Amino acid sequence: EVQLVESGGGLVQPGGSLRLSCAASGFTFGSADMSWVRQAPGKGPEWVSGINSGGGARAYYADSVKGRFTISRENANTTVSLEMNNLKPEDTALYYCAANTRPGSIEESDLRGQGTQVTVSS
Repeated sequence: EVQLVESGGGLVQPGGSLRLSCAASGFTFGSADMSWVRQAPGKGPEWVSGINSGGGARAYYADSVKGRFTISRENANTTVSLEMNNLKPEDTALYYCAANTRPGSIEESDLRGQGTQVTVSS
């Protein structure tokens, strides 16, 4: 059974930090590109960040989070994380962990978790 289980969301003040984690199972994690996607209330999904499969994993970021968010993966533990710093109210959203097990763009995915809520508010 494929599972992507996110954790680490919560309420944080503007300027604060959170670390999201995703535990993956049920597919070949090391061969999958991994991403984080978010969806704010009333808006469509927004790709946030992705990291390639393979030993020389390269990270990619949406312009809206570049310089504030850092994605990383641990293939041995089949986990992917998103370190989020200097959070802004506009970062408020449901954050999903996503996997792409097929050839394609880093922004594409065919697997997605249930999400973890991030709320940035004073």
